Amino acid sequence: MIRKIYSAAIILLAAFSFAKAQTAAVIDTKVNALLKQMTLEEKVGQMTQITIDVLIKLDAQGNPLLPHQMDMDKLATCIKKYKVGSILNVGGLAQTKEVWQQRIKTIQDMALQERLKIPVLYGIDAIRGNNYTMGDVMFPQQIAQAASFNPAMSKKVAEIAAYETRASFIPWTFSPVQDLGRQQVWPRLWETFGEDPYLSGVMGTAVVQGFQGTGTVMDKYHVASCLKHFMGYSMPLSGHDRTPAWIPERELREYFLPSFTAAVKAGAKTLMVNSAEINGVPVHANKHILTDILKNELQFKGFLVSDWQDIEYLYTRHKVAKDNKEAVMMGINAGIDMSMVPYEFSFCDALISLVKEGKVPMSRIDDAVRRILKVKFEVDLFNNPTGNNADYPDVNSAAHNKTNYDAASECITLLKNSNNFLPLSFGKKILVTGPAANSMRSLNGGWSRNWQGDNSNETEAGKNTIYEAIKNNFGGANVTYSEGVHFDSVVNISDAVTKAAGADVIVLCIGENSYTENPGNINDLTISAPQIELAKALAATGKPIVVVLAEGRPRVINVIEPNTVAVLQSYFAGNEGGNAVADVLSGKINPSGKLPYTYPRHPNALINYYYKNSETVAIDNSGGYNPQYEFGYGLSYTSFKYSNLKLSAAILTDKVPVTVSIDVTNSGKVAGKEAVLLFVSDLVASISPEAKRLRAFEKIELQPGETKKISFTISKESLSFINNDLKRVTEPGEFKLMIGDQSAMFSY
Repeated sequence: MIRKIYSAAIILLAAFSFAKAQTAAVIDTKVNALLKQMTLEEKVGQMTQITIDVLIKLDAQGNPLLPHQMDMDKLATCIKKYKVGSILNVGGLAQTKEVWQQRIKTIQDMALQERLKIPVLYGIDAIRGNNYTMGDVMFPQQIAQAASFNPAMSKKVAEIAAYETRASFIPWTFSPVQDLGRQQVWPRLWETFGEDPYLSGVMGTAVVQGFQGTGTVMDKYHVASCLKHFMGYSMPLSGHDRTPAWIPERELREYFLPSFTAAVKAGAKTLMVNSAEINGVPVHANKHILTDILKNELQFKGFLVSDWQDIEYLYTRHKVAKDNKEAVMMGINAGIDMSMVPYEFSFCDALISLVKEGKVPMSRIDDAVRRILKVKFEVDLFNNPTGNNADYPDVNSAAHNKTNYDAASECITLLKNSNNFLPLSFGKKILVTGPAANSMRSLNGGWSRNWQGDNSNETEAGKNTIYEAIKNNFGGANVTYSEGVHFDSVVNISDAVTKAAGADVIVLCIGENSYTENPGNINDLTISAPQIELAKALAATGKPIVVVLAEGRPRVINVIEPNTVAVLQSYFAGNEGGNAVADVLSGKINPSGKLPYTYPRHPNALINYYYKNSETVAIDNSGGYNPQYEFGYGLSYTSFKYSNLKLSAAILTDKVPVTVSIDVTNSGKVAGKEAVLLFVSDLVASISPEAKRLRAFEKIELQPGETKKISFTISKESLSFINNDLKRVTEPGEFKLMIGDQSAMFSY
């Protein structure tokens, strides 16, 4: 019977693969037929992306009319004159679903009047939900999702995000961010899946699958994904956005490439380019990275889009081109297929001239346009350029919001809980204070209803802040509030201290306001001075302090932490983050998040968990690896016992992997979820080995007293690294495997 089922599964898989291959072949035929009919001007138009900001009507002061209205003359210039094939962005503030639908219909109606009737591909930063449509669900940001260590949950989140994005008739999202979040100062850390390449690859793969579905041609409920920002963008030397990085190619391949490789293998349709420079070469002009590695080595078949204005910046910012025309030549010849120009049409004129002058070969143009048209067919734009509102009854539904709550619940990370102080018992008098306590901005971060997320307090007024959720949970009579300080200034610390006198416990909500990109640059990772001043004043009252962190990156809290009884990390947990935090405090939720990055103890001690032996305290006694909290750290209201670690063999061979099994028992009194993390240390290697690397993980749920046996597979590839010849190798030697407090040795 088992053999019959297995045979049937193989037949079904073979049939599915054959059908996908047939569909891909049909698409290729259609693309080639269309390409043969296109003029140079039409081809260049397909390679051009313009922002909606320059296509909507403005008032006398130059501000967009609200609700947005299309300027038909400007749209005609865009589509009829320059044959533009892609439009992006929101135009400032989030719009209603109805405005979006009308916008897309208007654009496509004009595009379909053109000779070849090629629809426009509209792209949007729907990075954790369709955030640029009013009322749509805003899930936890990527760094929070990474803390869940639950790729199945992130896939479900992406499926809903795709559904709601497509309900606005938008078929393409600029997500997920596959950059490696290992530079804790960087203002886009919270957009990543953290510092571990394997975790980022697994989570990114799940999100790509959730966005795109399984078919070669997507249905009306899925969108094309866009991996950002290929590659090395997240490791600027200064920590400031879009500033130079110095990364040897061996490190690029070891740490920064794997998360992209995994998501490319998952079928991601598009990639966006790193806006910065690596080793003195802007990545938008780096043919080795964009063509040799991405398109040739990884065999990426989708298309590559520039980031905002970044081809022009080769001339105006990086100074590697003498003018815009030379910048266009460098970017396109390096491998960029579509330019996010985005304000005007000089790119079109420059590229047409360059082709006629022989400085950009027609073969490069045809390759780029072929890739773009292929994606347009794969998102089914030619059959469904817009949509039908009736097909999307579940936008912002109770079910979608329940998934949002569930996701936030798995993200919250308990970092400290002295003497099991949490959860709080009902009836306690609680003072809620701090700049993050009554702020939706500190729950959502940037990329919310506008770029910086600075209007979230207004747009998300119907959602619960942390303070509001605590009040709902514990009763208004038991909860008082005092802001105390803003993030950057003192408001009334004495008021908070006075109110603390009548409280049994202080919930101090600190962290960061919303931000992203350059506006989020900082010169000191230490949490702001007003927040430290408030924390010290409250500590002097002698009342127990529970700190709730609402932040995009790990701000240093070494002055605050010793005076606390508990610390919760909520990251940017989204619109249900306030409810999730309150429910963790009350015990309704048993926290199960684990840190997806290393939380530094000092602002100049930014060492990742895969540090080298020379960075240990034993070698560097005054400044070695000694973080506030380690990667993968997170507490629970129950306890988990690890036992019976077994390996199927003591020697790993090329052909036979090692199966690892371990028993995990909930030895506490309440149900709980646990992310089981498997680390491996290579004891000796030709490249100095790291302390350890995450090689597998699984999230499980256990009732009190329940035991589950978890199994992992370790292969030769699991232990590989990039050597000095830039080759991925696995060297013979001894390895130490660690799960929880259990360890075992094996060799290869």
